[in-house]
Amino acid sequence: MPGWRNGPPATPEQTQLCDGGRVDAYMKYYTYVLLSQRDNLHYIGWTNDIKERLKKHFEGKVIATKDRRPLKLVYCEICLDKQKAIKREKYFKTGFGRRFLKNRI
Repeated sequence: MPGWRNGPPATPEQTQLCDGGRVDAYMKYYTYVLLSQRDNLHYIGWTNDIKERLKKHFEGKVIATKDRRPLKLVYCEICLDKQKAIKREKYFKTGFGRRFLKNRI
């Protein structure tokens, strides 16, 4: 496609990005929200390996969530920069961030 090196940008339905655009060739960092189906509360975190991190959560290998299982992934964002992923995690833990998540989830 003209003007697109790696194809068209991802649609909002495909992924929610901190920086927009395609992320195929870049290091990715994830900010994610889990919902505990036991206490109906959220756990907010960030990682650079979402599959491995979720596996640890679901297997009870994360101290913060092991007694709150079963868990469900309810929101995830991809960032190209580690500091932006950490900043998003901190934002989601504020009143404004929780309101944002409430409206998105």
